[in-house]
Amino acid sequence: MELGLFGRRVVVTGGTKGIGRAIASELLAEGAAVAFCARKGDEVKQVEAALSEERRVAAGEATAEVYGFTADMTSPVEVERFVLEAASALGGIDVLVNNAGGAHPGNFESLTDEDWEKDLDVKLFSQIRCTRAALPYLRRSPAARVVNINAVYAKYPDPNFFATTVIRAACLNLTKVLAQEFGPEGILVNSVNIGFVATPQWENIRRRRAPDTSEEEFFSVLATAEVPLGRFGTVGEVSGLVAFLASDRASYITGSMIDVAGGMGKYV
Repeated sequence: MELGLFGRRVVVTGGTKGIGRAIASELLAEGAAVAFCARKGDEVKQVEAALSEERRVAAGEATAEVYGFTADMTSPVEVERFVLEAASALGGIDVLVNNAGGAHPGNFESLTDEDWEKDLDVKLFSQIRCTRAALPYLRRSPAARVVNINAVYAKYPDPNFFATTVIRAACLNLTKVLAQEFGPEGILVNSVNIGFVATPQWENIRRRRAPDTSEEEFFSVLATAEVPLGRFGTVGEVSGLVAFLASDRASYITGSMIDVAGGMGKYV
């Protein structure tokens, strides 16, 4: 399937690990130019070099148009700087993928105001700030897209993921109202809601919740209990959908919430 992504200018937040890195790799493979960010400068440099080498090996090109930046998406100043530098490097922005996030453990009684504020910053406000900063560039794009990476817990409340389930619900509403407000300008905004996807974040959860079990055992128990397909997903199964939503083939899709969760989520 020809997605029509060649030459598109893409910005990805949280791009050095897991889903973000897979998205950057997939879009580069489709011929897009990609700028990504993460908080740790050494990781940014390593991934920038690795993605460039992947592209060289796959396409026989000497260089890939990939740019890594160090930025913390909880800092309004750093968000503004990152988007400005990314747009300058790319020559504009056609696609914004809001992927930065993380899981803050705790139940209602254990979560403090500081915990809530940190989670709001990294999940909801990162999407708000990045979209706001990118909006002037998206308005100049002939094929503007925003893809927000969220979670099925936004519609599937679970006290084991208390902050996530509350804050991701707000992220879904943000996606919907952005799609409504900016649809008339041709800016399409959609959400990809992930379930259990094998990423470094889940390995961290295993260490906290079940340090005496192997990763394979831990994933198997969770998937058997929650996922009709009986397994964790892969980052490639997420990045493929993101590439589609960023493409010309998704030109009549906006305000949609699409699960990549193996059937997980007891809702309609």
